[in-house]
Amino acid sequence: MRPSKRPSDEMRKVTLERGVARYAEGSCLVKFGDTHVFCTASLEERAPPWLRGQGRGWVTAEYSMLPRATLERTRREVNSGKPSGRTHEIQRLIGRSLRAVVDLPALGERQISVDCDVLQADGGTRTAAITGAWVALHDCIAWMKARSIVSGQPLKDHVAAVSCGIHQGVAVLDLDYAEDSTAETDANFVITGTGGIVEVQGTAEGKPFSEAELIELLRLAKLGTGKLVDLQKMAVT
Repeated sequence: MRPSKRPSDEMRKVTLERGVARYAEGSCLVKFGDTHVFCTASLEERAPPWLRGQGRGWVTAEYSMLPRATLERTRREVNSGKPSGRTHEIQRLIGRSLRAVVDLPALGERQISVDCDVLQADGGTRTAAITGAWVALHDCIAWMKARSIVSGQPLKDHVAAVSCGIHQGVAVLDLDYAEDSTAETDANFVITGTGGIVEVQGTAEGKPFSEAELIELLRLAKLGTGKLVDLQKMAVT
């Protein structure tokens, strides 16, 4: 039995609340159970210096965790002078995931910066961030289209992410912290609305996992991201 008493293929309750930031062009408060992430998307009317003159835009992301998002207070990374390796890796993952579904030339020489701030953490912060970031990005692009800044369909598809793992010998979907901290295998899947795989991160904490177990984790991930994409569609309509 899972600590949360959920069946192996059941996700935590997920909500996507749009328009939660007054000033951002797009925003979303995403909740995966007790994991809450505040996502904003901000338009900048200039491309990164290394892209100038190339006629295409960019989507980038930053990720951070509030000091008391966890059981014990963690020090703000700004006080250490640089983000941790974990933070750097997660924000790069979020950026890659969003760029996979954006027509960058259609943005013109502009940048959309997506900020994901973890208000409360109970496992799966990166997957919640990617799922909520897509909603914020969608609304930012809709804001741009409404003002004739861009035309066409710069956003090509949905993208969502979910964690899966092997806990007490059983493949399970959407791990909370109690499972994540004791799982034999922990994996994160980023999948588009049309089923394309953007990224897979999988690690065996104990014994190596088998090919059959990987296929089962992928099956669960597709089930979970399918539900998340349905929620994204309902949120933005």
